[in-house]
Amino acid sequence: MSVGFIPRHGRILGALMMRELITRYGREGLGFLWLIGEPLMFCLGVLLMWHILKPDYEHGVRLGPFVMTGYMALLLMRHQISYSLSAVQANVGLLHHRRITVLHLYISRNLLEFAGATGAFIIVYLFLAGLGQVSTPHDWLLLYGGWLLLGWMSMGLAITLSALALRFEVMERIVPLLTYALIPISGVFFMVSWIPAAYQDAYLLLPFPHPIEMIRAGVFGEFVATRYDPLYALGWSAVFNFTGLILLAGAKDRIDAE
Repeated sequence: MSVGFIPRHGRILGALMMRELITRYGREGLGFLWLIGEPLMFCLGVLLMWHILKPDYEHGVRLGPFVMTGYMALLLMRHQISYSLSAVQANVGLLHHRRITVLHLYISRNLLEFAGATGAFIIVYLFLAGLGQVSTPHDWLLLYGGWLLLGWMSMGLAITLSALALRFEVMERIVPLLTYALIPISGVFFMVSWIPAAYQDAYLLLPFPHPIEMIRAGVFGEFVATRYDPLYALGWSAVFNFTGLILLAGAKDRIDAE
């Protein structure tokens, strides 16, 4: 690996992210603010709705931080998947540049969505803290680790599904349905400890609840029961990313760079 390998690819990814911001939100310099503002408004809207319909506590867990951790995690996953699906079609002309690859397009979009969701998460957290709904995270390492792990897992799944969509046109119709399936299989609106004990181990065979439970463990602390296995989730994340790269390599001949 040459000395300039990482800086060179970093510059390419940075340029693609800036281009994406300008293309999506215009040149007024408010692109990144809207990138944060969009998930922020969705999350605050859901918080308000749940506050009206639900009690302040659910299973002994305060409503505000519970909805925040779940809904922001769901937005992160769904945005990474949905925006990756159109990454090649929207930027196919850029592939004429020898240094830009298909993988650059996917990684730049995932990094952009991760940055936006992270910014929105921080602002929502500060907003709820100002209202007295949340306190300082009990375990910063768990919070950071769970969020980063969820982002990496979502990127692997996004690239895998996008590569399949390059091969099979029907995937463009199936993937949006799969993103809705993330609601029950990820545990964003319930916790593993709320499931009957006889089914918890089976449910934890799914990889998605693990990073979300880590995020909640970091926010709530030891007084709220959480179940997760970071190594298990890490292994699944590696599988998703490796599978995505393999499928993407095999689908390059299906991309028509007009």
